[in-house]
Amino acid sequence: MGADYLEQDVVATRDGELIVLHDIHLDRVSNVRELFPGRQRSDGRYYAKDFSLCDIRQLSVHERTTADGSPVYPGRFQSTGEDFRVQTFAEELSFIQDMQESLGRPIGIYPEIKRPAWHRKEGLEITPLFLQVLSDFGYTSHDDAVYVQCFDASELRRIRDYHHCPLKLIQLIGENDWQESSTDYDPLRTSRGLKRLAKTVDGIGPWVNRLYRLGAKGEVRDSGLVSRAHEAGLAVHPYTFRKDELPPGFSSFEALLSFAIEKLNIDGLFTDFPDLVVKKCNAH
Repeated sequence: MGADYLEQDVVATRDGELIVLHDIHLDRVSNVRELFPGRQRSDGRYYAKDFSLCDIRQLSVHERTTADGSPVYPGRFQSTGEDFRVQTFAEELSFIQDMQESLGRPIGIYPEIKRPAWHRKEGLEITPLFLQVLSDFGYTSHDDAVYVQCFDASELRRIRDYHHCPLKLIQLIGENDWQESSTDYDPLRTSRGLKRLAKTVDGIGPWVNRLYRLGAKGEVRDSGLVSRAHEAGLAVHPYTFRKDELPPGFSSFEALLSFAIEKLNIDGLFTDFPDLVVKKCNAH
């Protein structure tokens, strides 16, 4: 579909193996409830950290669902019996290397360390394991086709300063009520906050809704975030551009892409529809 980079969300299992999973939970992307009834925590969720890799390899994976089991994106892939499984981070990187050889072109990676502080409280330091896998696959230089992303600002500082990681780092900027980390994201969107970030990271990954604001008549106006980040020397890779989940103020995916790419001059973007974005960029 023409994507330049593939994203991997990385979490840890009970036995310290790194797997590619949307978040720290298993129950909304797999049949874990059916295979392991009673293994949920008090909040009713099934955590990858409570299962061994052997356990998780038994699971079948499906499109993400809501708490009641209905699909988050009902118009997407409809299974006809395919058997999808959870991949380890290493298996994913091996797959990407094989794909590069078969396609004859480079394919970058854009892995995210999920909830490092939470993993630490659970008794596991996920970041050193994560960086070791990257090193094992030859990702060791700032020029390598890899961006390491995380919502946790303190963890990114540790990666740069304590682990002396030379790779390109991206500060993900979410909303405070998402509780992705203890980071206060509001100051990070200011000119002062962005200049501070530039001492540690190479770019930011802001929520697409923060790229603009709506005027009194519903018109879309530039929030100034992209230009402030560029002034600080940071790349801007917003998330997530979805044809079937347009942010308020946009009537079409085309309009959203035109605003972000042509008006704001973003440096890259996360999308579930890379073929449409590539088509737009080629036309532009």
